Amino acid sequence: MLGFLFGFNARIGRLHFFCSTLVVTIMMVVVYAAAIAYAFQTAPKGTVPSPTSGPIFAAAIFFAWLTVTLQSMRFRDIGWDPVCVMPAWIAVAIVDGLVATKFPAMSLGHERCTMVGALVNLSLFLALLFCPSGADDSPAPTPDDRFRAPDPPSPHPVVETLAAPQISRPANGGFGRRGL
Repeated sequence: MLGFLFGFNARIGRLHFFCSTLVVTIMMVVVYAAAIAYAFQTAPKGTVPSPTSGPIFAAAIFFAWLTVTLQSMRFRDIGWDPVCVMPAWIAVAIVDGLVATKFPAMSLGHERCTMVGALVNLSLFLALLFCPSGADDSPAPTPDDRFRAPDPPSPHPVVETLAAPQISRPANGGFGRRGL
């Protein structure tokens, strides 16, 4: 079920991932701008709309799902198992946020994350962008493969068989007794 929901079994290449990420980011900015404009229009005069209003909350869930799906598909293409990598990445982000909250001196600013969490996020995002696809199951050719000697011939000689001789049939074509 999660494979269909988050694309755990699908693959997406580097260029498609990069272009999809750009399109999703632009689409997210446009949808958020429209949702915020709608929230300000429908809010009572003189009050600030809640960031958990319906359209903004729905857009946030949709784009979080879309981002996780794209990243899962790219991890699968690299050859990593997204069922293991994505929960580990989320766990690191949660633990990093808790450490930044409990120890504000270690946070990078406004208790967002620590240097360790920022490096983990940066390294995984760079891996998503620049790691080659693991879709080719054959091992990569080595430089010595170009100069490799051809395989030796088989020790058993190949014997060509002649076509079977034609068998004559009786002229009447019946099922009776045949004569020699």
